[in-house]
Amino acid sequence: MSLDRSQVENVARLARIQIDENEMADYVSSLSSILALVDQMQAIDTTDVEPLANPLDAAQRLRVDAVSEENQRELLQANAPHAEKGLFLVPKVIE
Repeated sequence: MSLDRSQVENVARLARIQIDENEMADYVSSLSSILALVDQMQAIDTTDVEPLANPLDAAQRLRVDAVSEENQRELLQANAPHAEKGLFLVPKVIE
């Protein structure tokens, strides 16, 4: 698909962008080549292609789920101005 100057001007007006006169030919050419690439991609037969969730088709490496630190709740809450039943108490900020 090829665009002409009036179509690019219309798209620029709708997008609220200003294109200089000396750059208009470059925009027409670039946008036309992008649309030509999209046409090529749409022409490819993809009926037997399964959709991918991840284009890399790789498994995520996971670490072992193991405790690495001891529970220090009482020590850390000793510095808090207010704590109750293992929870930090904070002032209400939303009515």
